[in-house]
Amino acid sequence: MTDPIVKFPGLILAGGRSRRMGRNKALVPLDGEPMLGHVVHRLKPQVSQILLNAEAHWADCFGMPLVEDTLPYHQGPLAGILAGLRAVATRAPATTHLLTVPGDSPFFPLELADHLKHALTNDGTAIPVASSRGAMHPVFALWPVALADDLEIWLKNVENRRIKAFLARHTAVEIDFPMVETVHGPLDPFFNINTPADLALAEDFMETRHR
Repeated sequence: MTDPIVKFPGLILAGGRSRRMGRNKALVPLDGEPMLGHVVHRLKPQVSQILLNAEAHWADCFGMPLVEDTLPYHQGPLAGILAGLRAVATRAPATTHLLTVPGDSPFFPLELADHLKHALTNDGTAIPVASSRGAMHPVFALWPVALADDLEIWLKNVENRRIKAFLARHTAVEIDFPMVETVHGPLDPFFNINTPADLALAEDFMETRHR
């Protein structure tokens, strides 16, 4: 088990192409500010520092250390996770784990990091992963930095892009989080915004947080 007071660095995965939204999701206004701003607000108190996995041409404006993919061809979230693990190993060699969250989920729990840390094993090899309603959310996870070499080897096969397939090679521990009750009905805290309809729904849920 790790010291509950210890904070690990966090990585926001925002390297997707936002095809279903039709524009960059991270910059889409939500409740008066870019969606990525909401993610930062929720993540900041939970981690020692925030890194951003994104493309440099727009991400520089957020003023966070930028971690670009080290692999070509936009190989998905796993490539972003690999880039984050390599960056952490270089910037903070004593750090053992990296918390990842996506840039399109503005409601994730404020106690996400604490609950995932409680699931760490003594040998540090387990990968705590968030879940809700019986579904795993593998982009919300606490990754051992020591997995970087294995992940890089895994990604040399361009068919190996599914996070769940990589997790199956290791010991993944699911940590369940409850739904959040609102006046608009239950909210999955890991609700992610992919389309304009999702964005409209998120605005409704944002309204309930101000009441």
